[in-house]
Amino acid sequence: AAGSCRRRRLAPLNEDNGRFLLLAALIAAYLSAGATVFSALESPSEAAAQLRWNRTLHNFSRIFNISLPELRAFLRSYEAAMAAGIRVDALRPRWDFPGAFYFVGTVVSTIGFGMTTPATVAGKVFLIVYGLFGCAGTILFFNLFLERIISLLAFIMKACHERQLRRSGLLPPNFRRGPAMSGVGSLVGWKPSVYHVLLILGIFAITLSCCASAMYTAVEGWNYVDSLYYCFVTFSTIGFGDLVSSQNAAYQNQGLYRFGNFIFILMGVCCIYSLFNVISIVIKQVLNWVLKKFECRCCPKCHKSSTRLSRRNAITPGARLRRHNISVDADGQYDSDTEGRRLSGEMISMRELTASNKVSLAILQKQLSETANGYPRNVCINTRQNGFSAGVGALAIMNNRLAETSDSR
Repeated sequence: AAGSCRRRRLAPLNEDNGRFLLLAALIAAYLSAGATVFSALESPSEAAAQLRWNRTLHNFSRIFNISLPELRAFLRSYEAAMAAGIRVDALRPRWDFPGAFYFVGTVVSTIGFGMTTPATVAGKVFLIVYGLFGCAGTILFFNLFLERIISLLAFIMKACHERQLRRSGLLPPNFRRGPAMSGVGSLVGWKPSVYHVLLILGIFAITLSCCASAMYTAVEGWNYVDSLYYCFVTFSTIGFGDLVSSQNAAYQNQGLYRFGNFIFILMGVCCIYSLFNVISIVIKQVLNWVLKKFECRCCPKCHKSSTRLSRRNAITPGARLRRHNISVDADGQYDSDTEGRRLSGEMISMRELTASNKVSLAILQKQLSETANGYPRNVCINTRQNGFSAGVGALAIMNNRLAETSDSR
């Protein structure tokens, strides 16, 4: 058993790699489950529609005395015309300036309805270059929007939190935040809960979708469920293209409707993008919880001996930080191992007292070094000194601004 434990310690599974593999397995299972459900729901309808179409095709060929090959050739020509944007009913021009602006908006936001596509070689080549920089800039815009909406929510929630503390008597009535606490982006000390932010963004996304669906139902003539379906498909940038707004030749108050359509799509995409990132943080927390449940545990004898050694040996700064996750700006140091000894009736040893002093000295030296070099005070001791230690993109934004994923917790 001890040999197996040593082999496990020699080749441990990195936490990030374990989380990645677990997420990949869950996504594969999720895709399989979704494919099974959709196949069971949609396959009978597809088979029935195919049967009705074959019956209609044969009846049309028999009534009008047209051979099936000729009829199929005509329908292929109609499909080609439909792919080019030609419809039986009058539609607005696809490549006038408003239509082209609608197209490039769906390109850079990665919605990609597919109802308009470039037909020339020059247009296709330009689309490759245009989409490369446009999509990158739009993703940056989404991240900046996420950063500001989280900062705004944090500012409002922090003000509510301070008001609640004043009512409970934990803060004096004349308490005012200093300059370091007054900025929207400086959330020192208190951070909002990721679940509260998730709730607020979810309510806002539902409200926005309901309002947009009411507009599409009134203007486009869709039923409300189809309008809600269109809002989700569009705001989430899935963009199937089976329902596309603002495609008729004329509308009542056409300019106002196009402006409202643009605002709803822009706000909806930004809001759903932010909501997806908050949900991804919650999923990451669930994965971390599952990984902790799957941690390698040695046999009881090895576990008991390792526990005994860890209690008798000196406490290193790294071990204390791994167990207590102490940040540089912590108000005080707590020795749970010492408290455990007091509960068990043992006296504190001189070795532990010396180790505790070493830890405090190491934290003080670290704080002085980072202050001298211009690093922020809330940098965690065990942070790696490289450009990607805090993460990149939306996950880094959420980690810096929400409590449940902060390194200081």
